[in-house]
Amino acid sequence: MQTEQLRDFVVAKIEDLKGRDIQVIDVRKKTDVSDFLVICSGNSKTHVRSIAKHVAIEGKHAGEVPLGIEGELDGEWVLVDFGPVVAHVMQDSTRDFYQLEQLWG
Repeated sequence: MQTEQLRDFVVAKIEDLKGRDIQVIDVRKKTDVSDFLVICSGNSKTHVRSIAKHVAIEGKHAGEVPLGIEGELDGEWVLVDFGPVVAHVMQDSTRDFYQLEQLWG
C-alpha cells in the first residue's frame, strides 16, 4: 500500500469504531521517522484500546503489519506504528495534556 493509501486506510478504520476528532498531520518535512501522524480521541480506556486494536487487526488483514503497538495495557494513549503512518489513539485528557497537534502541526 502506498503511504497515502495507508494513511487513508488508518483514518477509515478509526472511523469504523467512531474515533473522534481525527487529525492527520504531515510530518515529512519535520522528521525521517514517519510521514503522517493520525491522531484521534476515544471515549474511554476500552474505546481507545478497541480503536487501536481494530486498526492493527485490519492492517494485518490488508497486508500492513504494524511495526509495534504501545500503551494497550494502560489505554490512555495507544500508539499503532505502521512506519510511514503512526496512529495515536488517546483519551481526551491525555490528548489535551500532550497536545501533539501543536507540537507537530
